[in-house]
Amino acid sequence: MEKKRAGFWYIYGIVVVLALWYGIASWVKMPIIPSPWLVMANLYDIFFSTIAIHSAYSLWRILAGGGLAVIVGIPIGYCMGYFPRCDRALSPIVYLTYPIPKIALLPIMMLLFGLGELSKIIMIFLIIIFQVIVAVRDGVKSIPTETYYPLYSLGAGLMDIFREILIPASLPKILTSLRVAMATAISVLFFTETFGTQYGMGYFIMDAWMRVNYLEMYSGIVVLSGIGLILFGTIDYLERKICYWQYK
Repeated sequence: MEKKRAGFWYIYGIVVVLALWYGIASWVKMPIIPSPWLVMANLYDIFFSTIAIHSAYSLWRILAGGGLAVIVGIPIGYCMGYFPRCDRALSPIVYLTYPIPKIALLPIMMLLFGLGELSKIIMIFLIIIFQVIVAVRDGVKSIPTETYYPLYSLGAGLMDIFREILIPASLPKILTSLRVAMATAISVLFFTETFGTQYGMGYFIMDAWMRVNYLEMYSGIVVLSGIGLILFGTIDYLERKICYWQYK
């Protein structure tokens, strides 16, 4: 029932957006805002021949940067949340570096790692990792101390504490942090893909804009939005499956 309800709201949102888009296009009547039906027809014509390769590159960069951030950020967050000494040592570093606008680091990343894939993946990594670290740390710190006592009394080891308490308690916050970070990551990815590459949705959209091909430009925007929607939907699905106790 929950899955059907979630699917209904996704469809409802798409219908509302398309209706608003069609209304604005009909009212303005300018080439810069084409009808959604024209855009969808163009997208159907060029997706497999042109856009598919660009969307694959963008999706790969997001998954690679996000996956790396999860692999590195989750252990750091657990250590900061569970071990006070680790928290005291790392919190000042996190607090000083977290507020830095990551897009401002793009020239440095390109100088250090070149114009290819690595610099773009690292930018996504830097955007997501801090939110993962803070979410995991806060999730662990929010666990009442009394929760650990039964396992301590039964002689549980550190791995038992992680498996039975820390991981279940922090998973919802991890997935929420990923959901929040994903929108920012996609926005920054769009910007990074306008430099030093010929593949990616950012490159495709800006190239179409420079050629004054508004149908292709909007087709690219629709695909990039679709990538974001797929990622959001995937995280929601994982949350319902992994954190099933929240939906009982």
